[in-house]
Amino acid sequence: MSVMDQAVEVREGEELDPKRVEAFLKESVPGLTGAIEIQQFPSGFSNLTYQVTLGDNKMVLRRPPVGAKIKSAHDMGREYKILNALYPVFPYCPKPLAYTEDLSVMGCPFYVMEKIPGIILRRNPPKGLSFTPDQATTLCQKLVGLQADLHAIDPAAAGLQFLGKPEGYVRRQVDGWAGRYRNAITPDAPDFERVIAWLTEKIQPDTDTPTLVHNDYKFDNVVLNSANPVEIIGVLDWEMATYGDPLMDLGNSLAYWVERDDPEECHLMRTLPTTMDGALTRREIIDLYAEKSGRNMDHFDFYLCFGIFRLAVIAQQIYQRYFNGITKDKRFAMLIAGVQILERSALRLMDQSTL
Repeated sequence: MSVMDQAVEVREGEELDPKRVEAFLKESVPGLTGAIEIQQFPSGFSNLTYQVTLGDNKMVLRRPPVGAKIKSAHDMGREYKILNALYPVFPYCPKPLAYTEDLSVMGCPFYVMEKIPGIILRRNPPKGLSFTPDQATTLCQKLVGLQADLHAIDPAAAGLQFLGKPEGYVRRQVDGWAGRYRNAITPDAPDFERVIAWLTEKIQPDTDTPTLVHNDYKFDNVVLNSANPVEIIGVLDWEMATYGDPLMDLGNSLAYWVERDDPEECHLMRTLPTTMDGALTRREIIDLYAEKSGRNMDHFDFYLCFGIFRLAVIAQQIYQRYFNGITKDKRFAMLIAGVQILERSALRLMDQSTL
């Protein structure tokens, strides 16, 4: 069985018009020939991602979710612009190929990029692939090291100033995500007000060295070399990248990091292979990042708590679309349980913190 990330049949309600997509691509990308085939990557809860094949060319097409109204989180033009600026200085990102705002093609803006062939890890390594404890340790170390390298990129020098204003970034994030949660709350969701109050009280000052922030950096957004699975060859999903505090980025990443000693309910919502023998713990990741970046991590509880809250907001926003019948994807029904678990995780962290 292949360990490569596989595209499958497109989900009902998320189909594309193949003739219109083919006409756009052949007009926009030189050298494309042959008949079109469109499949969908089944994982992920945000932007819809498709594999488009024309002849020998395999490409990836990304578009907003059906019914999405969260413009800043699904801005295809912005994501395409990021790739255009970033690819020359960080070739781990996919090469952008084409973008359009012509609604006649599929009713929304979308873009197409080169596919980086390789392995993408989900909840567990795919059948046919296993890591020794030493390999798992090495892979985690490389994941952290590459994030530190990403944070070493100078956004201004790379032409990425348009990403955002780093001044006031931390407070804007706390206030903004609090507002998003309140706007997305459903009758079965926790209110998170105690968490919001703690984050507001413990808010950290802006860093004096802001960086490029990926905002969704984790195992299932990196591509591994199929011939050497401990080598990272690609970083995907730049839709939420911005210019701000790198510790917020690391906190967002570690919100997904379930380790062996976590409560059983946390393991139920694990989406990444972070419990492999040899995988680093969150504490080990924090210490390694401090070593590689030279940054002070004494107040990291704030950043991790924010990451947990932000993840809950993302899940609640998606769940709200399902709750209101905007999307029929049955995977989304389970997200409300995840939101409740994340609130309990944030409260435990707050209660144990010395901040």
